[in-house]
Amino acid sequence: MTGYEMFWPIIAHVALVYVLYAVLGLRRDKMVKSGKVRVSDYRENRSEPPESLFVKNSIANQYELPMLFYACCILLYMTEADNLIALVLAWVFVALRYAHAFIHVTSNRIRYRSPLFAAGYVVLGAMWVWLAVWMMFPNG
Repeated sequence: MTGYEMFWPIIAHVALVYVLYAVLGLRRDKMVKSGKVRVSDYRENRSEPPESLFVKNSIANQYELPMLFYACCILLYMTEADNLIALVLAWVFVALRYAHAFIHVTSNRIRYRSPLFAAGYVVLGAMWVWLAVWMMFPNG
């Protein structure tokens, strides 16, 4: 391992956020061009059409649990607990965020979205437990 593996899942999640912003821009542009909304409607943004609202909500969701994910990854790296277990957990969390975002911006069906969110919540919890255990028993 090069020592920077723990940062690749963070970069992958940041890429997801950038993709979501691009999708939001495209959907909003489509709504304006179709005449469903005016550009000025986005100033206060009180009645965003569902096509772009789902993406906007998905972006907001990327600043909730993922903030704890970023902190945990950095702490795992700093404490040298960023081994294979931590790395696998980090990639699983990011994969779940991608799946959650995909459902959010397509069908937005809670039936599929909720279990993905819950799984990410559990995986992130496991990452924090791993960090805590590592710090409690630093020499094995």
